[in-house]
Amino acid sequence: MNFSYGIPGGILPGVVRLVANNPGPFTHKGTNTYLIGSKSLAVIDPGPDDPLHREAILTAANGRPISHILITHAHRDHLDGLAKLQEATKAISMAYGRAHLEVPEQLNSPSGRDFVDLDFAPDVRIEDGAVIEGEDWKLEALFTPGHAPDHLCLLLADQNVIFSGDHVMGWNTTVIAPPEGRMADYNASLSKLLDINCDLYLPGHGGRLEDARRTVKAFLLHRQWREQAIHDAIRNKGLNIRGIVALIYKGLDEKLIQAAGLSVMAHVEHLKEQGFVAYEAPLDLDTEITATS
Repeated sequence: MNFSYGIPGGILPGVVRLVANNPGPFTHKGTNTYLIGSKSLAVIDPGPDDPLHREAILTAANGRPISHILITHAHRDHLDGLAKLQEATKAISMAYGRAHLEVPEQLNSPSGRDFVDLDFAPDVRIEDGAVIEGEDWKLEALFTPGHAPDHLCLLLADQNVIFSGDHVMGWNTTVIAPPEGRMADYNASLSKLLDINCDLYLPGHGGRLEDARRTVKAFLLHRQWREQAIHDAIRNKGLNIRGIVALIYKGLDEKLIQAAGLSVMAHVEHLKEQGFVAYEAPLDLDTEITATS
């Protein structure tokens, strides 16, 4: 991934990427913002509320109007720059949105409850199959919940590329953290992308993915293997989530232990939905889990 903060990088004809300077264990080098078009522009994910990143977006527009701002999901590292960018451009915001969704009583995340804007309501709500058009670009919304209940990918058909947000990234598998994330939805959304004949993905973090459907297949297989290992740990060793993390994630960076626990929790919830394990809710790191098959 070759880039410099604040400097637009051409990815494809009519597609430019800027990387926000918010690197971290869950954002990699930073959040990717994409500008699409050559006349009027669409922005995908304005990123954090960072005046330098906002100025870089406006500079990259080079006087061309920004007519649309699309949000892949309402996690703050993708969304918080929206309000001030709209002030500067008068662009319309479009997303699936969060304000209309039920708020879980307990919202877990590797970065804490405040990582998501639960009140986010775009100017225009878009759902699966919605088509958004500008002067010389057209995007199709693909509803892909799993990492987040409001997650959208966006298909730029004339370039045969999918902007995959946090659903599919090349540098790491996405975190599925219940109740924000749901493993059954994530797997179904991965399978959905396999039905689309597109092998170039531009993710919300990290570099472009070539041969992307092969990566999607690998992620599905990885999740199946991980779930089998978790099922075996419960059935053969009687472990709870804390014990499973210690067994499966040996030597893991301390900063990622919480994320690993939430990922295991998502798999355990999925195993229960399939009838393979049982436990008394609410599920936490020390809940007793029993195998039923």
